[in-house]
Amino acid sequence: MGAAIDSSHPPIGALLKEWRATRRMSQLDLALEAGISARHLSCVETGKSQASRETVARLAHALGMPLREHNRLMLAAGFAPQFSETPLDTTALERMTEAIELILRHQEPYPAFVINRHWEILLRNQAGARIISSVMGGRPLRHKNMLHNVFDPEDFRPVIVNWTDIAGWYIRHLHEEIAASPSDHDSRQLLKEILAYPGVPSHWRFRDVDSEISPVLTLVYRSPVGQLRFFETITTFAGPRDVTLEELRIECFYPADERTTDFCARVAKGEL
Repeated sequence: MGAAIDSSHPPIGALLKEWRATRRMSQLDLALEAGISARHLSCVETGKSQASRETVARLAHALGMPLREHNRLMLAAGFAPQFSETPLDTTALERMTEAIELILRHQEPYPAFVINRHWEILLRNQAGARIISSVMGGRPLRHKNMLHNVFDPEDFRPVIVNWTDIAGWYIRHLHEEIAASPSDHDSRQLLKEILAYPGVPSHWRFRDVDSEISPVLTLVYRSPVGQLRFFETITTFAGPRDVTLEELRIECFYPADERTTDFCARVAKGEL
């Protein structure tokens, strides 16, 4: 007996067409990559034929789908999700959580943050909390979302000297993430929200496909001791088999000059 199609999810054909368009693949391209016939793929997309679980997995792999979208394709085909989505604070991910906390501790006295796919701050080290408090004059952040912090003129935005560069870098990344996962409606909503803040250039509403993203992000902050300069690195988990782990990013900030190095050390000692 075939799997029952879950009507609460988009038809598999619609998802496949959407992802093929995003990846710029024809039916023949995708069929060859997945090792199935173009005729069978055509029938799956039109609803004339139902794909097996193995075929759906091969199609998801051929399209380079993130694990969340892979699961969504499975559900659309009437199958159970293939990959788990485990809360970070559960026993199942205890070892991974310990590894993340170790990275955060080793990053001291420099800031580090753990964020999810929608830029929500899940964890931060003590340096992150101390330095934010210092440059913001003791005021707490208004949002738990890093992009809202950066774009809100009543939040962290006034602290950023090179705001146009930083905000433009983040918006470019968000556009790229939406392009890579066209079914991610939450990211589209996040984009809409941050574009609504005052002073956001109108052309940021559109994805920039011409210019390259800078490989190094340098952030310049105002502080009681003058301008601070940090550069950022992003760590992700290689080969995850869980949706939560695949979507985690650890953002670490390192001093880009001696003043910033000294500032971080003094803040850690409680001198500032």
